[in-house]
Amino acid sequence: MRKAPVLLIGLAVIVFLLFNALFIVDEREKAMVLQFGQVKAVKEEPGLAVKVPFIQNVVYYDARIQGLETSALEVTPLDDRRLIVDAFARWRISDVEQFRRAVGVGGMTAAAQRLEAILNANVREALGSVRSETVLSADRVGLMNTIQDAATVEARALGIEIIDVRLKRADLPEQNLEATLQRMKSEREREAADERARGNEAAQRVRAQADRTAIEIVSEAERDANIINGEADAERNRILAEAFTADEEFFAFLRSMEAYRSSLKGDNTTLMVEPDSEFFDYLRSPNTGGNQSADE
Repeated sequence: MRKAPVLLIGLAVIVFLLFNALFIVDEREKAMVLQFGQVKAVKEEPGLAVKVPFIQNVVYYDARIQGLETSALEVTPLDDRRLIVDAFARWRISDVEQFRRAVGVGGMTAAAQRLEAILNANVREALGSVRSETVLSADRVGLMNTIQDAATVEARALGIEIIDVRLKRADLPEQNLEATLQRMKSEREREAADERARGNEAAQRVRAQADRTAIEIVSEAERDANIINGEADAERNRILAEAFTADEEFFAFLRSMEAYRSSLKGDNTTLMVEPDSEFFDYLRSPNTGGNQSADE
């Protein structure tokens, strides 16, 4: 009867010892076994592990990728235009022992603070070596790669691997924003004025060329017209000469008819000539008494 309580006590002691000797490593964690503050083992694989109860203790660290947002940082690029910059980094623990030696009992919080200081220093150095236009442009991948490379080297001393660095925001301070906008506006207005001046110059060249071309075309047309008119006059004179040679009397009659039509044109035309004038030779007819009427 007395052996039963002893067995129960012994079983309880064994269970208690096993409970304190065994620990579980989650797949999202890394475990470090410490003995009097000294690192005795590192467990990175998930599963069940063993430690010496009461003498050794286990410290867990998050093995997942962490995010770090830096506070707003004021930097001065090469052109002395101050900028407000925010950076974002993704990191994780790569060497648990080195991480423990570097940050001590501060853990993840102390690591984030030291990593932010490293990032800020490298952001200042990288952005201070270029002009503000490069920082404000959308294509600043090169700057981010430079910051990441420099920060990665320093972060190794903390047992940290930096996976990525991004510049979230790069803006002008409020007090400089209005002046910068006015300067940008003035620059754009000057560029627009230059473009308009170049456009007016080009338009004047086009108009001058068009005017010169028009003058040349009109001159050529007038020359051709004069040539054609001259040829037409010559042809008319030739025809008239042939007609006069063929029938002189008919030609004289035709010219007299044209003279009558030109002289007696209009409602109020008055013509004063002598009755026996040769102008009315073809109006007088010996059969109709034309001479007698003209004399009268």
